[in-house]
Amino acid sequence: MLDQQLHRARMVSSVAATVISLACGTNYVYSAWAPQFADKLNLTTTESNLIGAAGNLGMYSMGVPIGLFVDNRGPRPAVAAGALLLGLGYYPFRASYENAAGSVPLLCFFSYLTGLGGCMAFQAAVKTSALNWPHHRGTATAFPLAAFGLSAFFFSQVGSLFFPGDTSAFLTVLAAGTFALIFTGFCFLKVYPHTPAYHAVPNGGSGSDTQRLRRTSSSEDGKARGARRFPDVEPGMSTPTTYTTPATSTQAQTDAEAPGPSSPSANAQLRDQTDVESARPPSDEAPDSDVDETSSLMSKSSSLPGDVLVQSSVDMDRSHRVDIRGWRLLSNVDFWQLFTIMGILAGIGLMTINNIGHNVNALWRRFDDSVPESFLVQRQQMHVSILSIGSFGGRLLSGVGSDFLVKVVGASRAWCLVAASLVFCIAQLFALNVSNPHYLGFVSGLSGLGYGFLFGVFPSIVAETFGIHGLSQNWGFMTLSPVISGNIFNLFYGAVFDSHIIVSPDGDRSCYDGIDCYRNAYFVTLGACGLGLIVTLSTIRHQYVARLREAGKGAAED
Repeated sequence: MLDQQLHRARMVSSVAATVISLACGTNYVYSAWAPQFADKLNLTTTESNLIGAAGNLGMYSMGVPIGLFVDNRGPRPAVAAGALLLGLGYYPFRASYENAAGSVPLLCFFSYLTGLGGCMAFQAAVKTSALNWPHHRGTATAFPLAAFGLSAFFFSQVGSLFFPGDTSAFLTVLAAGTFALIFTGFCFLKVYPHTPAYHAVPNGGSGSDTQRLRRTSSSEDGKARGARRFPDVEPGMSTPTTYTTPATSTQAQTDAEAPGPSSPSANAQLRDQTDVESARPPSDEAPDSDVDETSSLMSKSSSLPGDVLVQSSVDMDRSHRVDIRGWRLLSNVDFWQLFTIMGILAGIGLMTINNIGHNVNALWRRFDDSVPESFLVQRQQMHVSILSIGSFGGRLLSGVGSDFLVKVVGASRAWCLVAASLVFCIAQLFALNVSNPHYLGFVSGLSGLGYGFLFGVFPSIVAETFGIHGLSQNWGFMTLSPVISGNIFNLFYGAVFDSHIIVSPDGDRSCYDGIDCYRNAYFVTLGACGLGLIVTLSTIRHQYVARLREAGKGAAED
């Protein structure tokens, strides 16, 4: 009965995480209102892209400190802060649009707040899903990741259905809607414990195959006894939470400290166990106690004497056996390979995501310059929706598909990154050749699909490569990469587009060269796609060789 209640509670928490994520990806709806906003304030394409890039900067640049905050304070404070920042960030855009005036640096600041708020709430949602479903982490995190990708579709559809052609009302929807969705999810978001079975340590033996003993000092014992409960701990916070069974504590300590011969396999097991650090509930306490609700992604040392760390499928996969973070992460070859892949592919996707509205305007003004402004707005929202649906599908497919690759095929999750690279390559080829606006959906759809493949699987790859314990921090480091590449690609697109702009006597800025308005930007991204594919294949090869080396070393120790 208790297991059923916990399962139901985890399901509710997962739904809440998905709802929160649905409000966190509104940076990707920027193209649905950016062209009209730029026209109203007489901004250049480069200035418009600077504002959009500031939102990307907020989403990705603060990943590391936000990861530390989420790991140490738990997911709920980050969700609450994210809701406030999104609401405060979007409202000034509505005021600027109504007044047809605004400072570009100030608008960049408010755009940064929207990205920062989305990042905080989204990281908390993903962490909660990863902790609640450790056996199916790829599938569990795929749903909030997919909802994040679907965010632009959701809000663009709300705008087109209820406020067609009304940019001011749409900005109001973004300010109020993001706050309302995240606050609703906040009420139900919680991390729930997992309770593996415990067994007594034999009185006269040195332990069993399913039990591990870790020696701790007597001084640590006193500290641990005084900190047995943490009444003010937020679920999901990092705490020095380790446990033992009272009946076996003394005997376990004696066995751990007693000198005597031991087999090589036992020594190997004890060495391996030093990398396995996770929080577990005590066998003599109720599963729903405060300490049980505290589950951490931060590794902490055992503090109780003779602490018995029970082996279970939750902890024994690679993501729980390794813990690489901080300065060690920066000296790791895998990190720099993945960092490069993320930067190249995410930058390619962000350029189209932030500028699909300009693509729409350029093609339609060349194809039929008699179309009204309201028609262009609807087309922009349609392509933002196509991008969002593609991203949703890619995130969902890569998350579930990566679990299939690992568990059934026995292949690396990184093959999903190969798929993302190939999809991006095809999207760039379409962008270079589609001059009829009726077929622009191939560009937006494939770009969204590739972007979804990339972000749907990357958190699982990071957890598997560097460990689940520091996932939020490591993911924060990884998302610094799009800050660099996204800005470079977006500003280059703006420079290319502005070079074809014609300014009318009344100050209107338009490009009537069709595909030539932006073609040169996509030549650059096509070359970047090829580079990304090469780096991805080399990363898979490097990881394969490293795993073989680890397996051979482990077999030799046994």
